[in-house]
Amino acid sequence: MKKFVLTLCLIAGIGIVAQAQKFATVDMGYIMKNIPAFESANEQLNQVSKRWQSEIETQMKEVQQLYKNYQTELVFMSDDMKVKREEEIIAKEKAAQELKQKYFGPEGELFKKRESLIKPIQDEVYEAIEEISKSKGLDLIFDKSSAMSAIFVSPKLDISDEVLKKLGYSK
Repeated sequence: MKKFVLTLCLIAGIGIVAQAQKFATVDMGYIMKNIPAFESANEQLNQVSKRWQSEIETQMKEVQQLYKNYQTELVFMSDDMKVKREEEIIAKEKAAQELKQKYFGPEGELFKKRESLIKPIQDEVYEAIEEISKSKGLDLIFDKSSAMSAIFVSPKLDISDEVLKKLGYSK
């Protein structure tokens, strides 16, 4: 009997706590799409990324061409020439890999550029969300554009347009 009463009290307590919390949702994808500075920064990143990728591909094509030439001329080379050409090909390939790492590595130029262009916009959005959550007394805000496991979210809980309005991008 004690277990039953304890379980009943626990369930009732959880229900009261769950009702006391206020929550809302935002759609960060929708918000970011409606901020022109974000779209501009994204386009800049795409252009830089394509330019760097092209540069790396050019170097890799040079390596492939060197290797093809090496294979066709292999029968005519002395052992010293073979070693010298192999080292040249390896050095070129290593330089291309280092360039790829420099541009696209975890702490590469693309990461730094993304940090400098997009992070200030994201910070501004998060500050607006925080201000709205404090003014409305919200305890929890979900991003419905990410891998949220809610099957249905009522549109009246979505504060995305309110965030855009706070940032000066009202529709």
